[in-house]
Amino acid sequence: MQASVGDRLLIHGRIVGQHDRTAEVIEVLGANGGPPYRVRFEDGHETVMSPGPDTVVRPFATND
Repeated sequence: MQASVGDRLLIHGRIVGQHDRTAEVIEVLGANGGPPYRVRFEDGHETVMSPGPDTVVRPFATND
């Protein structure tokens, strides 16, 4: 998995009834865009995470 600052991580719920969550990558701590990442969730909570197989990277859209 590779991500850049500004990308979004979509973390799928693992159990029935658990909602998907989205976090913005605010810092890449690994080499060459790899994990771990410092992320900020919609509620403002920040953490360092190494995403698992239930996570998808949504690239930051630029308007060039």
